[in-house]
Amino acid sequence: MIPAERRFRSTVPHYVAGRLRYPPGLIAAVAGALALDGSGRLLDLGCGPGFLAIAFAPYVAEVVAMDPEPDMLAAAQEAARGQAGRFTFVLGGSQDLAPALGRFSLVTMGRSFHWMDREKTLATLDTMIEPKGGVALFGDRHPNVPENAWHKAWRAIRDRYAEDDPRPHDRDHEAVLRRSPFSALRLLTERVQRRTSLDEMVARALSLSTTSPERLGQARAAFEAELRAALAPYAEGGAVSELVEALALLATRPERSESAT
Repeated sequence: MIPAERRFRSTVPHYVAGRLRYPPGLIAAVAGALALDGSGRLLDLGCGPGFLAIAFAPYVAEVVAMDPEPDMLAAAQEAARGQAGRFTFVLGGSQDLAPALGRFSLVTMGRSFHWMDREKTLATLDTMIEPKGGVALFGDRHPNVPENAWHKAWRAIRDRYAEDDPRPHDRDHEAVLRRSPFSALRLLTERVQRRTSLDEMVARALSLSTTSPERLGQARAAFEAELRAALAPYAEGGAVSELVEALALLATRPERSESAT
């Protein structure tokens, strides 16, 4: 079995090639909701190859990008080269959060929160996030629309190859957040339509820890062939259409009423 701390080691190039970036409009909406004016600091916890860290750099004075996988952190460092903004890269996970990292206006996570001890992480972040700051959990989904007719077939193959993998299942983050200091929730969304090549679709599947090259082993070739065969009826010119709904669940502390002050 792959050690938990290295589950994403073999996914790095596929993550970069196949994972969706979050649209600039959604990034701007989150920055606007917290009035980020370029003077604060941001922590991207579980930063992966740095998609969110780089996207938010124009809105803060410093981005701290943190990930427990060394190869992911190296990919984030490489992606940030030549980008505007001040970046600090830290090898570590939620268990390594400490006051020495400083204070933050926003902590972002892109599909990493379910790997953490969520209650403990939020309690620690409560000591590190500025009074008017917050936490933003990012993700995406494919609505049930004609453009996404391929998605059911893609997911069925992915799930079949991943069915024997022990992994976190509880992703009801809203319930956890409502019990935390960051119980005021706001869901921000933006829909994006795009064409995605079959190579990107295969890379996206290989970017998942449950169907990573390291986990698939000798079954990788069969996995890729099945994916391509299943997607072929939906493809035109080697690409499928997809409508993606990008999501940001913004969690802040409730505003105190005058009577409570």
